[in-house]
Amino acid sequence: MERIKTDDERKLERAIGLKAIATTAQHMQNTGSDPIEIRTFIGGARKKLAEVAPDPEMYSKALEAAVKYKELGKSKN
Repeated sequence: MERIKTDDERKLERAIGLKAIATTAQHMQNTGSDPIEIRTFIGGARKKLAEVAPDPEMYSKALEAAVKYKELGKSKN
């Protein structure tokens, strides 16, 4: 059975992932990669990181925004 991670462990895991993305993007830039290719890499890597090490705070904010958006749609009818 997998142990539940603490908030600090999740934040550390996410910080390590973000640092790895930044380091790789910097290496890509230094080796002459196209800016669009770098941007595409960063976007994809961040999405993958969100799947592997989700941020509960960001999830809560996104959920709140979705609920408010739905409420706005209902009030217009």
